[in-house]
This record gives sequence, structure tokens and C-alpha cells, in this order.
Amino acid sequence: MKDELILSKDIMIVSETNAKGEIVFANNDFCKIAGYSIDELVGKPHNMVRHKDMPKVAFKSLWETVQAGRIWKGIVKNRTKDGKYYWVNATAFPSKTLNGEIRYISIRVKPTNEEIVNAQKLYSTLE
Repeated sequence: MKDELILSKDIMIVSETNAKGEIVFANNDFCKIAGYSIDELVGKPHNMVRHKDMPKVAFKSLWETVQAGRIWKGIVKNRTKDGKYYWVNATAFPSKTLNGEIRYISIRVKPTNEEIVNAQKLYSTLE
């Protein structure tokens, strides 16, 4: 647990990706928590902050859901640039730019301890 970064209640991490999952926007909270500058994030795949403990099936579910035009919600373990990790309660949903380009927006906040424990139990059963 020594490498865990615990979010404060006032943090709201927001990012937007293009249809390929490449970051096109990241707010200041995302940069601050993940430890990357905006220039290090934009144009990179969003999975650069995915923690190795996260089952691939969770992200398969996320992509299938948002690509079908629906909202996805879940508890996610992410990693920082310096190797720490942090848990988020994530909501991701599809959107479009004014010229019709697909975008995916994700908003992440601090999860409860119970949500983290439940996610850990679930993820330990998945690949």
C-alpha cells in the first residue's frame, strides 16, 4: 500500500480521447495525479496510465460499451508516471465534436473504500 496515491474528495480527473483511444484533452487534475505534463499525454494512448493489475477484460467491456453508444461505469486502478497507483470511480461515455468526430470522455473521482475492496475481489477472479 505504500505506493498508493489516495485521491482527495475534491479531485475530478477528466480526459477525452479520439476514436483510436488517443488522448486529445486532459485536465489539470489528470496531469497532477498521473504525474505527466499535458504535452506528455496528448496524442498518447489512454492506456498509458493503465495499471498492470487491471484485467484486460475490464477495458474490453469499457470499449465495447462506449463504442455501442452507452455509458460505462467502473472502479479502475491506474498508475502514475513514477510507478505509484491510484484508484478511481470512472464514468466513460461517447460524444462527438461539432464536425461529427467521435470522442470518448472519461470523468474519474475518488472511490469509496468499499468500492475498491469489491473491485479487488472481482478483479482477482478475472484475467
